[in-house]
Amino acid sequence: MKFSVVITTYNRLSLLKRAINSALNQTITTEVVVADDCSFDGTQEYVNSLAQKLSLSGDYRLVYHRNEVNSGHSATVNAGIARASGDWVKFLDDDDYLAPNCLEEMARAIALHPQAALCSCIAAQVNEQEVELYRTPQIGPGLAFYIPQADIHYGMLLELLPFGTPVQVACRRDVFLQTGGWDSKFDANCDDIDSWIHIAKFGDAIFLNQCLAYRTMWQGAYNYKFSLSRRLDTNILMKEKIYAFVDEKHRFHVPELEDIKNYLKLHWSIVAIKQRNFQNLINILFPSIFSWKAWQLLFNAALARRFTHHNTHIRKYVLIEL
Repeated sequence: MKFSVVITTYNRLSLLKRAINSALNQTITTEVVVADDCSFDGTQEYVNSLAQKLSLSGDYRLVYHRNEVNSGHSATVNAGIARASGDWVKFLDDDDYLAPNCLEEMARAIALHPQAALCSCIAAQVNEQEVELYRTPQIGPGLAFYIPQADIHYGMLLELLPFGTPVQVACRRDVFLQTGGWDSKFDANCDDIDSWIHIAKFGDAIFLNQCLAYRTMWQGAYNYKFSLSRRLDTNILMKEKIYAFVDEKHRFHVPELEDIKNYLKLHWSIVAIKQRNFQNLINILFPSIFSWKAWQLLFNAALARRFTHHNTHIRKYVLIEL
């Protein structure tokens, strides 16, 4: 099994250097593809120079791709994966980085369950000084476990299975290409989640309860440029997509779609309060505030995030012993 780390970048050379180093210094050999969306900050010169320096010692792992025109985040991900040659692709944005053993641990879990199409791990959220703020939650007991394909969309719908942001996720390259890649109409606003939804139709999922990735929380992050209302609308669209793919065996346990939409409105109302964005709050909150079922879903989601390893829906899934 061969891994390719695909790093997307645009005018963030100082951060990109950290991402490249974290990929090249993995404990197993991996190809590193830098997909550049027409940066003009010296990125092209730096990566080409580094690739040439590595090649002098017989190391040809670093590959550079530059878009002909600025095309956006989703198109750049697709272009990078088109250049990759690995069986599995590890996603990485330029402002994030990996633990040295990230790919080794993922490869070990995948070898034990080759039916998998997706693999995710815990990520530490760090600030610009690399100080850890918090971690994404553990999902289930043990070091690693897998979710049968028929259970994935149900788990995603009820937020029992948060695959996470690109820094946490790897997928089979052939499946990624079969789904058509990331959709540019969601550019940097749930384009990753939209992709996980479609990839999950083609195989099982693996979750590693190890912190193997680091996501930088800062104002320069792509998702900060979208309004709360736009993020809410896209979240609702994602839930509608997931809802359509829930396996028949779970249909009797699925809440009504309207209740799920109201739950999302409550969730984003809380985000608006935390951000003191009271103008968006009024538009988002009504009429969801009157939905008892939405409040119940909100409570269950919060409980699941805090105590996921005790959740009965998760415990039934088959464990992988590492």
